Amino acid sequence: MFKSIDDIDMQGQGAATVAANPDQASIPETASFRGKLAEWREYLAEIDWVPDLGVDIGSPTWFRGLITLVTLCGVAISCLPDFGPIAGHRADPLSGYRADQARSQMIGPLAYGSDTGLRMAATDAVRPLAESPERPSIELVATLGRGDSLRRVLRRAGVASSEAAQVNSLVSNAIALGDLKPGTKIDVTLGRRPAKNQARPLDLLAFRARFDLNLEVLRDGDQLKLNRKPILVDDTPLRIKGTVGSSLYRSARAAGAPAEAVRKYLQVIGKKMSLSRDIRSTDEFDIILSYRRAETGEVEVGDLIYAGLNRSDKPKAQMLKWKSGGRSNWFEASGVGQSNGELARPTNGRITSNYGMRRHPILRYKRMHAGMDFGGGYGAPIYAVTDGTVVYAGRKGGFGNYVKLKHSGGLASGYAHMSRIAVRNGRRVRKGQIIGYIGSTGLSTGPHLHYELYRGGRTINPRSVKFVERAKLGGSELRRFKAELQKLKRVEPGAALGTLKSVSTQGEPEREINRLNKPLAS
Repeated sequence: MFKSIDDIDMQGQGAATVAANPDQASIPETASFRGKLAEWREYLAEIDWVPDLGVDIGSPTWFRGLITLVTLCGVAISCLPDFGPIAGHRADPLSGYRADQARSQMIGPLAYGSDTGLRMAATDAVRPLAESPERPSIELVATLGRGDSLRRVLRRAGVASSEAAQVNSLVSNAIALGDLKPGTKIDVTLGRRPAKNQARPLDLLAFRARFDLNLEVLRDGDQLKLNRKPILVDDTPLRIKGTVGSSLYRSARAAGAPAEAVRKYLQVIGKKMSLSRDIRSTDEFDIILSYRRAETGEVEVGDLIYAGLNRSDKPKAQMLKWKSGGRSNWFEASGVGQSNGELARPTNGRITSNYGMRRHPILRYKRMHAGMDFGGGYGAPIYAVTDGTVVYAGRKGGFGNYVKLKHSGGLASGYAHMSRIAVRNGRRVRKGQIIGYIGSTGLSTGPHLHYELYRGGRTINPRSVKFVERAKLGGSELRRFKAELQKLKRVEPGAALGTLKSVSTQGEPEREINRLNKPLAS
């Protein structure tokens, strides 16, 4: 039942031995686990988790990189924050008495009826008006329309007929009423009317009559008086110069020239020389425009009046716009003018027969058709193809009513089968002027225009002709032309943009305290 002490000692030594060295039994297992962990670490370290997806497409390495990319993108998307609205406190809408109190302190929009303030009943202090009070004066602005007259504008503004006629007479004594430009603003002030069934009297009328003139009509007792207010205007032309560079157009625009002026400059210079071959990047352009400045600040930029091109400080082209014989033309510095172009169309109808051999519609055999036929309704206008002199106007055989014009350069033009002639022999006509009307006189099957063109007395194909007209100044006109040219060339570039001193400008008024502190003259 009881063990001996020896047995107890022997069993105790064995148990004690095992308990004293517990790690010695697990050492082989731990070493094996650490070895496997090291092997896995080396294996995972050798794997390329982020390979270049542009290389070895479709290989296991490529698919491993694709899985890595998809995994990382999924993790990033799952971590996105929520961008939804954050719920906050919402006040209850006002109603009843509180809504009335709030409305009395706000400005309601028109869309909601513009309902503001508190509604209050009338008290004993309120007395109904027998009639509405009348405004002591009315100020308004009237605009002169196209085809309108000053008198009609004033009548529409409420001015009495008699006063409108009086104003019309006063203004016509100062300027021509036809010179008033459409769009002119007219300030009108009407006074208190003596009775409701009468028109208000005109107290003041003011407007810009011209670029250099303001007009006012004021009431002086029972009469109206005109007051002129001249405006100082500087007419110094605007001169713009610069280097051509890589682009003549861009250089001129960068120098401040308006686009329309540059376009006209290129057109004028282009008739003198080739813009692509004859102009160098080192050349200098010279542009002069008509320019007007008023002391009130308004500016009028006019047309191109001078087009020049300089090379090595020497003029290569000088073209001045000059009016001669009732027409404006571009002249060289020597006084020689030139204009190139095509002949104008003699009528607006379509071409029904061209120049050349054809079967005659009446004579029924082939013969030369020495002109062009234009269709058109009976009575349609016929125009001169270019400037010339009427050398024949009347009846001429199979041509019927016929007009022949003599032009420069040995050219002449003929117009046949007219219903009516609008010019006389020896009369000077301009390009585009009406010389007659389409008809069917002479050897004709219907209303049309037979148009012929002659050179040296013989008919030619009208489609083959371009004209060159030259005009040359001489005598006193040439001297005036050269004087004007030299005057423009003396204008400094940008001189028109200087400060304009107004003649009406007065010094700053003297302060009263300074005037009182002045010492008395002994």
